[in-house]
Amino acid sequence: MLATLVTAVVNGLRGELVRVEIDVAPGLPVCHIVGLPDAALSEARERVRAAIRNSGFEYPNSRITVNLAPADRRKRGAAYDLAIAVGILVAAGQIGRGGGSWALLGELSLSGAVQPVSGVLPMVVTLARSGHRRIGLPGANVAEARLANLAGIELVGLEGLDDAARLIAGPRGRTAGRAQRRPALAVTGTAQADTPSQPAAPLAGALEPIDLAEVRGQRHARWALEVALAGGHNLLLVGPPGAGKTLLGRAIPGLLPPLNEAEALEVTVIASVAGLLDDLAALRRRPFRAPHHTSSCAALVGGGPHLLPGEVTLSHAGVLFLDELAEFDRNVLDALRQPLEEGSVSVARAHGRIRYPARFQLVAAMNPCRCGNYGSAEAACRCPTGEPERYVGRISGPLLDRFDMRVEMTRVPPKELIGGPPAESSATVGARIAAARAIAMVRNGGRANAQLPGSAALAACRLDRPTRSALTDLAHLGGLTARGVHRVARVARSIADLDGRPSVEQHDLFAAARLREPTAPPASSPSSSRAA
Repeated sequence: MLATLVTAVVNGLRGELVRVEIDVAPGLPVCHIVGLPDAALSEARERVRAAIRNSGFEYPNSRITVNLAPADRRKRGAAYDLAIAVGILVAAGQIGRGGGSWALLGELSLSGAVQPVSGVLPMVVTLARSGHRRIGLPGANVAEARLANLAGIELVGLEGLDDAARLIAGPRGRTAGRAQRRPALAVTGTAQADTPSQPAAPLAGALEPIDLAEVRGQRHARWALEVALAGGHNLLLVGPPGAGKTLLGRAIPGLLPPLNEAEALEVTVIASVAGLLDDLAALRRRPFRAPHHTSSCAALVGGGPHLLPGEVTLSHAGVLFLDELAEFDRNVLDALRQPLEEGSVSVARAHGRIRYPARFQLVAAMNPCRCGNYGSAEAACRCPTGEPERYVGRISGPLLDRFDMRVEMTRVPPKELIGGPPAESSATVGARIAAARAIAMVRNGGRANAQLPGSAALAACRLDRPTRSALTDLAHLGGLTARGVHRVARVARSIADLDGRPSVEQHDLFAAARLREPTAPPASSPSSSRAA
């Protein structure tokens, strides 16, 4: 007897339909799974066999063939278990189809319990858009599936294989399984889960967020970080150990404005595919990822056997913080150049190619040399001759050019560290950042200043004739490339936004030039007063 059910699989950040066809026929007792299954899927026969027996059903003593169509696309993961097990029971005649047509998602344990799977959100969206309006899935994934907010979709959370059997059999079907162990959790309609407005986004690494008030001194670096977050600019912090570079990085999550609706949906889909929706809620805080400097290229940009998203995608619409930048492998760092420029990353392997979104803001920190004291007035550099240049040279010129802002930091004097005035809190600074971003979003059509094309950035600055002439002179004296001119204009626009001014003035340009190149002509202006 032949049975056919529908499930879904995740390919990149999209779901794809899979038709599960099961044939139970006379012959030697064997189970074949065809349709390009991976190792985890090939092992499904043993999980399904044990789950069927431990749920009170009989595993057919027949020849079983499972076909996963379309057969020319590779299948991976364990989300097919539930559809395969129910299909075997239908094909063997142990349950009927009185419950109507249902799509099934879920992994099975040996006891028959339905386990949660990753990527449920894009799978549910794909099933719904393909006309499958009734979906059975793990109970632990129901809240995540409800985030799709699709009208007319019936979602039923399943705790065990016997729940799925009753769902398929319906009131007029028949089941040979044991009596009902637990009620199925039914959730119908489009209501969203009750969630806090801004649940915390997952962090990578050991960094814990702090309040900016904990950072004493470093007024220039604090102001530069404020400008960078207001405009979405890439920022590089350079200084000796103990200057506060990592501390500033840890303060970033508390300074970022919340995601808008479109960004929240993108970030939630990414987290769903990566299995990071621990709180089963739409992420409202911008992602903040801080991978260790030993991370591989696949971990940073994506890849591996299953072409999973990397840190650049997990930080989409948020911040990727790379501490000890020069300690990362140079090839790994150079792989960041494409996503920084294009806002996406293409991951290609022999068995496929996937493009992931990767529009993130890069904030990095590094020492000026291996010992960390090169150029410091407090301690002498212990590195051999030429070593500081080689250390900094680990960062390629093209990558360095993609930093809109570079800030040199020094150690905070003990008097200022211990007895200095209290610093502004993250709440105060974050409010200014959010206000500046809101101004930029309205003016730029939903884009941050750092995302503007060159001509659009110059137009957004609203330069008068003297200011335009000053920018020309600045580009000539500073030897700025076309990219450098546009990036100076973008940063200047963010400085003006923080001050609430509609037009960029000459002192904004000079302050922006100094943030891009510390040796640029100094700026004496109200714009840079917080950086003094």
